[in-house]
Amino acid sequence: MKSAVIVFPGSNCDRDAQVALRDVTGEEPSMVWHKDGKLPEKLDLIVLPGGFSYGDYLRSGAMAAASPIAAQIRAHAARGGYVLAVCNGFQVATEIGLLPGALLRNASLNFACRPQKLAISANSAFTAAFGTQREVVFPIAHHDGNYYADAATLDRLEGDGRVAFRYVGNPNGSARDIAGILSENGRVLGLMPHPERAMLGQESGEDGRKLFESLLAAA
Repeated sequence: MKSAVIVFPGSNCDRDAQVALRDVTGEEPSMVWHKDGKLPEKLDLIVLPGGFSYGDYLRSGAMAAASPIAAQIRAHAARGGYVLAVCNGFQVATEIGLLPGALLRNASLNFACRPQKLAISANSAFTAAFGTQREVVFPIAHHDGNYYADAATLDRLEGDGRVAFRYVGNPNGSARDIAGILSENGRVLGLMPHPERAMLGQESGEDGRKLFESLLAAA
């Protein structure tokens, strides 16, 4: 699987994504600086990593969405390439227009950081390796993870089976407990929790490995 991790100023989970991809695929992902404006050819997967791109100025993900690489990411998704957008990457994906809705300040106004139980609520290329497993634990670390969309959009996401993960015990006030959603073609996943931090079976478990194994099989 040929993959790339997009690096913005303020990204701090890009190396976690790099290590996870290398570990599961046996191949070194390309680390693409956002101002390069060009992606490697024949990519299967782009990862938009967590962190605080541009220090979350204006609003989370807004400045990253104006980066030269944004058009290339949209083109990759439009031709059916996979995109995994984690935490700040999810925020960037909504700003770029890959996914609907927005990520608002947590309802508690506090930073949420802990292992978080999630329910797998849709079958997709990102979850195939979980088989009959219906709950996972991924770490969360966010201040602006409160997913919001209008009622019509939420109903459409539900009706189309595009709510990929839900919180079991909502940590941030997200509408309908939504932790992750899919694009219309099922090739883009926006996910606030961090699967790349749940790989080694230590403090955060190893449920994240199966998400990356699912992508490897799909690609």
